[in-house]
Amino acid sequence: MIRYERCPVCSSTEISTEGNITDYSVTGEIFPICKCAACELIFTQTVPDPAYIGRYYASQDYISHSDTHEGFINRMYHRVRKLTLETKRKIITDFVHKQAGTLLDYGCGTGAFLNEMRTYGWTVTGLEPDEGARKKAKQLYNLVITPETDLALQKDKYFDAITLWHVLEHVYDLHETVKHLTRISNPSGKIFIAVPNYKSRDAEIYKEFWAAWDVPRHLYHFSPKSIETLMDAHDFKVVDTLPMWFDSFYVSMLSEKYKKSKYQIPRAILSGLRSNINAFSNKNTCSSQIYVCERKTKLHLS
Repeated sequence: MIRYERCPVCSSTEISTEGNITDYSVTGEIFPICKCAACELIFTQTVPDPAYIGRYYASQDYISHSDTHEGFINRMYHRVRKLTLETKRKIITDFVHKQAGTLLDYGCGTGAFLNEMRTYGWTVTGLEPDEGARKKAKQLYNLVITPETDLALQKDKYFDAITLWHVLEHVYDLHETVKHLTRISNPSGKIFIAVPNYKSRDAEIYKEFWAAWDVPRHLYHFSPKSIETLMDAHDFKVVDTLPMWFDSFYVSMLSEKYKKSKYQIPRAILSGLRSNINAFSNKNTCSSQIYVCERKTKLHLS
């Protein structure tokens, strides 16, 4: 088990226990979460070592790996995915100022986003640690995906866009990973990081039942300040924050399921709406957010 004595983002020792969260998705085990007073990161304490985390992903409900359509929540996820893929593609082209370029999707799952970008002329690279997901990507889209360990081998590649869609919260070597990603970003390239936001209204509504805690798979629980602190340590800055409006409904549906509530779907829709309405007036409180990051200083490739 891994136990943190310092904050994984800023190394502060000003950490305190926030509470205990149950793994409602797979094992039913309970994990403490701690908060850093300096950078506002919340992180899962006493998490399994990387060699043992695999069993916590052993669920057909883990959509990014299994691509399952079983169950109402998963069917709804797939129905809105086409729209979200298109939205992500437009975000990339708008911020990179290119209709086609080079893209790395880190933690690409079964490859749906890579396929979307490739269809529109992008040269794509995908890294994914889960062997089953890599096989699905080959079956579904004829994509050849390599393990995440290949990130360190991307020595002579530089990308216009690097994306991490709900991935950074799963990464063990946080600073080492960000260091490699920033190194292989083009001088004018952008890094797009999507993560849940524990400062959202739906997190406030559901508290310990908030599905986006997702312990122990989610090692870290980010706020806007903690993301800014992390990227600043690698000479990058957050230049924009974009909402992921559908996530509030998806997370609310799972949260209602975990609470075993009556009338789960209407209650989830109401909670999702309340969260999004709140985020309209304060964009830093959306259920999940995309952080658009670029270099603070200009870099010239030799």
